Amino acid sequence: MNEAFIVEAVRTAGGRRNGALAHWHPADMAGEVLNALLDRTGIDPAAIEDVILGCVTQAGDQGFAFGRNAVLASRLPVSVPAVTIDRQCGSSQQAIQFAAQAVLSGTQDIVIAAGGESMSRVPMFSNIALHAREGLGEGPFSERIRQRFGVDTFSQFEGAEMIAAKYGFDRETLDRFALESHRRAAAATDAGRFDSQIVALATVDGGLHTKDEGIRYDATLESIGSVKLLKEGGVVSAASASQICDGASAVLIVNERALKEHNLTPLARIVNMTVTAGDPVIMLEEPIPATKKALARAGMSIADIDLYEVNEAFAPVPLAWLQALDADPAKLNVNGGAIALGHPLGATGTKLMATLVHELRARGGRYGLQTVCEGGGIANVTIVEALA
Repeated sequence: MNEAFIVEAVRTAGGRRNGALAHWHPADMAGEVLNALLDRTGIDPAAIEDVILGCVTQAGDQGFAFGRNAVLASRLPVSVPAVTIDRQCGSSQQAIQFAAQAVLSGTQDIVIAAGGESMSRVPMFSNIALHAREGLGEGPFSERIRQRFGVDTFSQFEGAEMIAAKYGFDRETLDRFALESHRRAAAATDAGRFDSQIVALATVDGGLHTKDEGIRYDATLESIGSVKLLKEGGVVSAASASQICDGASAVLIVNERALKEHNLTPLARIVNMTVTAGDPVIMLEEPIPATKKALARAGMSIADIDLYEVNEAFAPVPLAWLQALDADPAKLNVNGGAIALGHPLGATGTKLMATLVHELRARGGRYGLQTVCEGGGIANVTIVEALA
């Protein structure tokens, strides 16, 4: 039976909104991580058979076949095709799973999974808001959908509050989690733990952007606690939610035939790929049943997993996941998460995979699990095995 291997995984350092990466066209930014895969692996660019790129807000600079434009902005030959996919925050994690399915089937041997999102240049929800402003259509949720679920719209912010209430998390619990995310990210950066995965990008002043810009090294419980709540009477604030972020990331995925033909050395093997869907109203709780299903299909328990990357869309999401899975907090987002490092939407899936694979190898761990909550009540789970 074929296997799917990760040969290399890279990411840019996150840029804050209107920060260090805001001057980068997203196609160029994504093109740079594609180039980095070529540089680091030495593979013939013409051997790449497809690029599957995740992006959530496909409008403006990220419109008109964004994945293809990333290829055209890279050193890949024009013979390399590309496609852009949207599974909301899990878009590039789904790109990994589609790429792995392609090489497992033997349909293709060498595929790049990637993601790109400039939230400075293409703001979140702008693809909806601009149509609404012009009076075009009625929005993504039809009257039939609204009637079926008894809501006017689906809100991730409301979903986060619903999870906090369901699992009994108060504001202080969420704020402490957020503080720990910043502390872990700061410690990891200072120790150079991200260096092996980061692709340096030029800044406006001619320097290089190599460190995640959103980390608050001076964060305290008091400073986080002073941030205004997103909802009156709620418990979630912007400080306990993921940061708006610009970034790109990419993973090279191949099968055994490609390893031999191109003399490639794999970093990890993909063990399991799962995607599930559930309640679109609470929305963000789906990583829990998705993880349970993935572990059962892999014949594993949570105790078998050495590291977990659970996207910190909002602090209640990973906290609920820990509680429901009876998982070890010491294995969760060990180098911080999106609260500190940023959540570049469509780029987050491959970004987390870069962090997970490199950290597993650095620690001598074997198995890692990654999961992301997604709009519409969907979640992806990917389990990988680090290889020596």
